[in-house]
Amino acid sequence: MKKVCLITGGTGGIGRATALYLARDGYEIALNGIDDEASISIMKELNDMGAKAKYYHFDVTNEEEVNQYVKLIASEFGQIDALINCAGGLGGRSRFEDMTTEFYRRVMALNLDSAFFMSRACIPYLKKSSNPSIINFSSNAGWNAGGPGAGIYGTSKGAIVLFTRALAKDLAEYNIRCNAVAPGTIDTPFHDATRKNNPALFESWKNNILMKRFGKPEEVASVISFLLSEKASFITGEVVQINGGQDLL
Repeated sequence: MKKVCLITGGTGGIGRATALYLARDGYEIALNGIDDEASISIMKELNDMGAKAKYYHFDVTNEEEVNQYVKLIASEFGQIDALINCAGGLGGRSRFEDMTTEFYRRVMALNLDSAFFMSRACIPYLKKSSNPSIINFSSNAGWNAGGPGAGIYGTSKGAIVLFTRALAKDLAEYNIRCNAVAPGTIDTPFHDATRKNNPALFESWKNNILMKRFGKPEEVASVISFLLSEKASFITGEVVQINGGQDLL
């Protein structure tokens, strides 16, 4: 049976790994991003696998663009069965005392507004699916508030936890399941700046992980695959932490 997944922030890191994983699961992939150069290689991989996939460049923090492109994606693929709200980011670091309103709003828009805009736009199409799901992205920072200067990032990711539970309550009557994943330190380009500028600090982060290693993007993608599947048909409103025990130390 045909199934279509829309993945935001899908050109790199966890989003990229998720697109490849779900393509192997048999999903047709509608891939969103803003890095057109990075989209070339991921689209080649998807096409080489024989997956039906198409890339869409639009800004998930822009309400009008979201509405326009979700409508286009639904028209071109014929349906939307799953939404993965992977787009997000740290946005930089700033202590609250020095934080500008513009920075605050940019980080909240990137991590929270985007999930709201995308979910709202996709709900009418998800209602028509036989096994619809929304997967949001929180973070370990959603529990521990993040490191120095990452407080508003942690705040936005904490908000995603309650947003996910609220969505689950709101959409249960339509059989739309809503869950989230909360990755810890995953070895992706998200951490490239620290890896390059302070490799000792980067390696020291392993000391704060019970399993003493970083996670792999595929280890997040595999959980998402499970949450979308019929095997998770009675799971909604959950937030799965994927952090190697990082929250225990």
